[in-house]
Amino acid sequence: MFVPTHQQLSQQDEKAAYDFHQNSPNDVGYRQFLSRLSGPLMDRLEANSQGLDFGCGPGPTLSVMLEEQGHQVALYDIFYADNPDVLIGGYDFITSTEVIEHLSQPGAELQRLWSLLKPGGYLGLMTKQTTNCEAFASWHYKNDPTHISFFNNQTFDYLGHQWGSAPEFIGADVIIFRKQTASPE
Repeated sequence: MFVPTHQQLSQQDEKAAYDFHQNSPNDVGYRQFLSRLSGPLMDRLEANSQGLDFGCGPGPTLSVMLEEQGHQVALYDIFYADNPDVLIGGYDFITSTEVIEHLSQPGAELQRLWSLLKPGGYLGLMTKQTTNCEAFASWHYKNDPTHISFFNNQTFDYLGHQWGSAPEFIGADVIIFRKQTASPE
């Protein structure tokens, strides 16, 4: 499900909404929230992995948490870390927490992220998922005007089928994909 283009905020209004976010690496509650993805991801990563935090926002924190565990993390955010050079590829992992619901072209962006992963790499997503149309009608998550794309388990199953990688669902809002390793020749 998605919000039609003519009902989406302008980029200026969208950024103004994000400027109100008070995310910080010093916020224990925010770290706990992000640990729903960082914990399972760190359990899978090899030491000194290189990653990308896609949509890091105005107060990058997940990257700090991963760097504290010895990983290197590049940052990208269209508004706060607009550095297209980091979108070249070769990452052991890519994270995108509470971002894909803001994307007007989520399929294209997710495909781009997938292409940036090395074989054996992980794509870790965090987004709330809708369960059915009836629940969607009263769902608070859809009321945020910056949320324009909505997903469910079937969406991620479809992507996994396209990528040859079954999604792993962790809790209600974390999804991890692993890119197949190259087959020996």
